[in-house]
Parts: sequence; C-alpha cells; structure tokens
Amino acid sequence: MNKIDKAVKVALEQCLAVKKSETALVVTDDANLKVGEVLYRTARPLCRDVVLMIMPERENNGQEPPDEVAASMLKSDAVFLATTKSLSHTRARKNASKAGARIASMPGITLDMMSRTIDVDYKKMEKVGERICRFLENTNEVLIKTERGTSLCFSIKGRRAEPDIGIIPNPGGFTNLPAGEVYLAPVEGTAYGRLVVDGSIGDTGILKKPIEIALSHGFAVGIKGGREARNLWEMLSKHGKNAFNVAEFGIGINSKATITGNILEDEKALTTIHIAFGDNSGFGGKISVPSHQDGIVRDPSVWVDGKLLLEKGRLKI
Repeated sequence: MNKIDKAVKVALEQCLAVKKSETALVVTDDANLKVGEVLYRTARPLCRDVVLMIMPERENNGQEPPDEVAASMLKSDAVFLATTKSLSHTRARKNASKAGARIASMPGITLDMMSRTIDVDYKKMEKVGERICRFLENTNEVLIKTERGTSLCFSIKGRRAEPDIGIIPNPGGFTNLPAGEVYLAPVEGTAYGRLVVDGSIGDTGILKKPIEIALSHGFAVGIKGGREARNLWEMLSKHGKNAFNVAEFGIGINSKATITGNILEDEKALTTIHIAFGDNSGFGGKISVPSHQDGIVRDPSVWVDGKLLLEKGRLKI
C-alpha cells in the first residue's frame, strides 16, 4: 500500500471511523478532483454506499455550497469536504453536523499533503491538545509577542478552547484533516495592538513580505506590507466590517505539518500560531460572515494571564 492510500485509509477508518453499514459523501470541485476521486475509490469497499459530488469552486472560504450538496450532507453518516475553498464555516456544514454527520473539512488538500500529514500519532497529539486546553481553562487574557513586532492582547474570558485532533467517531463530530490544532474564539471587541503575520495568509499563500495589521476594539483597522497586504484588505472589504473581526486564536500541534503556503497544513504546524479574521460563529463566537481568513505567525511567545504558554513557538507547559 502506498503512502497516499494508507493515509486515506487512516482518514476513513481511524479518523471518521466509517462503518460497513454507513453512507459516506465526498464533496469536491474541479480543481481538487484527484483528491476527491482517491477518497471515493478508497471508501467504496469500506462502507455501504459512497457518493462523489463535484461542484464549482467557491469564490472564497465560507461561501455556501450548492443546495444539492447541502441536502446530501444532511443525509450522510460521514462527509469529506475535499474542496479548494473551505466549507468549515458554512451553514451547510453546521446544519449537517447538527443532523449527526461526522465531517472532515479538507480545503485545499493535496495528495502530497495527505501522504505526509494524516498518518500521525493521534494519541500523542490528543495528549498535547488536552494539555493546552486545560491550561486555557478559566483564564482571561492572552498576550502575544514576536521578534518581528507582534504585540497583541485580547480577552478569552468565558471562551472554551477546543482541540482538533482528527478523531471523530461520534455523531456530529467535526475536524480538519490534516488535524492538529487547539483553537478558540477571542471575545469580540477586545483585541488590540499590532499583529505581524510572517508565515502565510489564507488565500494568498506564503508571504513574500510580512503583513502588519493594526487592531483596535476587536477589529483590524489598518493593514500594510505591500501588494499582499492590499489584497488582504480588498478581500476582507468585500464582506463588510465583520470580516475584519478577530475571530480565532489557534496553536499548531501536528509534528508532520510544515508551512507550505496551504493554510490547511500551515495552521497545524508546530511552533506557529494563527489569528483569523471574520466568522467565528461555528466555535463559540458571535460573528457570522461568509469569510474566514487565517494568518500564520512564526515562533511566537504567548502568555495567558501572565503565565508562559509558548516561548518562541516552543510549548512551555
């Protein structure tokens, strides 16, 4: 068995625990059809029925899929969203999760990424994720600093950190594949300071020049850094003020993930954090907008209520 087939089998049997009696749905688009076909082919002997649906590529992360896709998601036991743009923060995904579907969102995944990052030690990753979540329990304030100039503070009071460790055997489970992060929604209106994104940005990829983002009252209020910064501002502006909301704070914990320019993998990489802008309604936040853009920050130092969590990207707990 080659690495890709082995990784797909891990995703089906270990991550989503697909059973012989179940129906699996693979959703893909023209640009990611090869991945969709591999998932479909491997799933066929492992479940009762498998359906492959191909849709047009969405314009941005968070845009709803066609109604026919949304309806099929509601009726499936296991769903693999192997699309170019993310469907994680869509109503279709949230409704299907509520209906009991186990869903793996895999936006922009490639065959190479699958072969490298899915066949990992999930038990070890789970322990790390749970340790971070315990550290974040019942805390109030996060401070992030980097040598490149990030100095960002926000409240997480009353917000719960969730580990995304890729194992979802129960109805309604949701994960990214590849998995490997701990994330939460900062309290809206509390983020202020300066964020320097020096890894990659959602739809842009690896940055040629760091992007500096000024934050006030929970929103990005200024962005500079050249063409890529202007592109980010224009991308967010299409969706109004809420797209500038500081939506997510995440910590990468997948030892096999690296920064490649594909945000799906980048946000899982060790020694990185990510700050996202836009929608956070699916994981404890209050902002609903059809946009979610993650920015990767390398080697950050992070304090929670004055206690050191990360030092230059290295976990200290």
